[in-house]
Amino acid sequence: MSDPHVQTGGRRRHRSLINRWLGVGLAAVLAVMTLTLAATGRLGLYLNPDSTWFAVGMAVVVLIGAVLTFALPLGAEDDDHAHGGHEPHRRNPIAVVATGVGGVAASVLVLTALVAPPASLSAELAMSRDIDAPPLFAGADAVALATTGDTAEFGVGEWSTVFATATNPDAYDGDPVTLTGFVTPGDDGFDLTRLVITHCVIDAQPASIPVDAAATQQESPATGQWVTITGTVRSSSDGRLAIVADSVELVDEPGDPYEY
Repeated sequence: MSDPHVQTGGRRRHRSLINRWLGVGLAAVLAVMTLTLAATGRLGLYLNPDSTWFAVGMAVVVLIGAVLTFALPLGAEDDDHAHGGHEPHRRNPIAVVATGVGGVAASVLVLTALVAPPASLSAELAMSRDIDAPPLFAGADAVALATTGDTAEFGVGEWSTVFATATNPDAYDGDPVTLTGFVTPGDDGFDLTRLVITHCVIDAQPASIPVDAAATQQESPATGQWVTITGTVRSSSDGRLAIVADSVELVDEPGDPYEY
């Protein structure tokens, strides 16, 4: 007959291992992944580069905490001592099942993120987040610069704001542009699109500007294809702005595919 004390100790050890994995174990995996992405220059696929220092700092803190936690005897972080050393009260079966399902889901998600190659967000996601009312990605200072023709450093996000808010479209007529983005469907021709991130990929929003490439006598690139557009901003008779392309060059996805 098996010793009940041995069975109780085995259950406690098993529960302590699970608790430690779901706590510091998963946190340590995420911290290692964060530091690896930062070291390989790929953390920008998930975070605004301005937040890199914070993410790396927190990852280091988590790893230090994980090392200190694993230095403790197994089960030391459990609450069993609060019951005077006796076996804790019977747990709610529903809570146990919910914890198990959540733990498995969290483990699968974290481990999948660990082994999956880093990848940028897709054109399909950009189109799914298109709300037909372009978000404004630039402040009043960028719009003011546009009115003076100082647009050399503008990206797709700044131009999408100008296109959406222009009260005097003729002021931008004739501005030269060279922009890189991926292709999404447009009303006339196609749209040049970039995803704009404020903090991380969770808040990524698409910025799009219409492109008229008829003069290039090229077929419209496939949806999702990255291109570099060289052309001129033109104002139509109905007051809409678009880029009339002189050339559309197919390019590879850039190392930093987002705008910020």
